[in-house]
Parts: sequence; structure tokens; C-alpha cells
Amino acid sequence: MRWEALFGDLDAQFDQADAAELAGEVADRTRRELARVRLVDRLRAVTGRDVSVAVLGGGTLAGRLVDVGPDWVLLTESRGRDALVPLAAVVGLTGMGSRAADPGSEGLVVRRLALGHALRAVARDRAPVSCVLVDGSTLTGTIDRVGADFIDVAEHPPGEPRRPAAVRAVRSVPLAALAVVRHG
Repeated sequence: MRWEALFGDLDAQFDQADAAELAGEVADRTRRELARVRLVDRLRAVTGRDVSVAVLGGGTLAGRLVDVGPDWVLLTESRGRDALVPLAAVVGLTGMGSRAADPGSEGLVVRRLALGHALRAVARDRAPVSCVLVDGSTLTGTIDRVGADFIDVAEHPPGEPRRPAAVRAVRSVPLAALAVVRHG
């Protein structure tokens, strides 16, 4: 009987060691999988939900997450205005939960639709915009052109169409200085 107790004890020890090894392997694999998840993957998983986005110089925006690009998000705020936010200006997000889309599952075309592409769409619409910069200042006008790393904004009073007489100045703004571009 002593042999049976000894073998039973050894079996229990082996089972405990196997369980600990398995738990360690699962934890390690979980950490490796999580290390592949990008912020845009988390954002893509909550498209269509309400989120809050804190931005440099722009306070906190709340609204429905409409679209996500590789370096930007588009929210529709409560007043129905769209807010294009460069991810470089984001300092925090709430309302995302713990879900994430599979890393890299957005497809090649979506990965190429960077901030410049989104801003070119706004410029094509010729819609008046309000640009909040990372220093907290705001300028209003119409985006005239979008370069590789800047936009040109024809500054004019909000609510007025872009007419030569209304334009006070044309300001070039580095994309890195943009916190929020509101339109609509």
C-alpha cells in the first residue's frame, strides 16, 4: 500500500506540474497574441459604437465611431458633425471594451487610406471645416489642397462659402499639428 500511495503522490505531482506548464504556455501565447494587436485593430472592432476620444489641444470628443483608417478615426458627434481625428493626436480612448479585430485583417486597400486620403476627400467636397490644432488653437475655412505632410486652409469666417473676398489668409498646416478636423 505504501507503494500505491507513493505512486499516487508522484502522479499528482506530475499532474500539477503539467497543469502549471500548460497555464504558463497559455499565458505566454496570450501575451504574444496581444502584442500583435494595434490600436486600429481595437478601434475597428468597435466601429458603430459610441466612444470618447481625448485629443491634444482639443479636449474630449464623444460620438459614434464611423470609420477607421491606418492613422485616423472618424466620429460623428452628437450635433451630427463629423470629426476626423489623426491617431497621432489621440491621448486616450474610452468605450472600447476589450474586443479587437484580427491584426492585419483590414485589407491592403484600407491600410493605404492614410490621413492624407481622408483629408483629400474633405478638400474635394469644398465643405467648410474647423481645424483644432495640437496647441489648442482653431482655424476655420476650406481645405484648398493636401500635400504629403501638410494642408493648405483658406481661412474664412465659419458659415460663409469660400469666396476670394471672404478669404483672410491661406495657412499651411503640418499634418502633425492637426488634432481634429470637423466638417458637416
